[in-house]
Amino acid sequence: MEENSITNNIIGFLLVALCWGFTNPFIKQGSRGLENIKRNNWINQTLAEIWFLITRWQYVIPLLLNLSGSIVYYYTLGQADLSLAVPITNSLTFIFTTLAANLIGEEVRNKESWIGMAVVVIGVGLCSRAKRRIIPDRR
Repeated sequence: MEENSITNNIIGFLLVALCWGFTNPFIKQGSRGLENIKRNNWINQTLAEIWFLITRWQYVIPLLLNLSGSIVYYYTLGQADLSLAVPITNSLTFIFTTLAANLIGEEVRNKESWIGMAVVVIGVGLCSRAKRRIIPDRR
């Protein structure tokens, strides 16, 4: 695998993590009020909840952005090394979720969370760097 290809994959997985992570708090926020829907049986309850969600742009737009991340993920996954794909997407999704939640007013209260995110970023950087270093020089 060429270094340029690995760089493109890393960028793709960063984009996926951004799409998945940054939209999670907005999906949560867009679904507020769902718990207030009450119907007499489970079929009507399910249909009412689905209708509630698909008619709220506050839910639908973040969901579509989130799902677009899945499209990028599956496209990039076909070309990528799994040893980079999983750690980058899963760990950075958590970071982007936390940052987005913080931006919309949900407070991250303990410093251990921030320290943990810094360690994750360092770890992903090390994994990416290590993967690049094992590529033979073709000059």
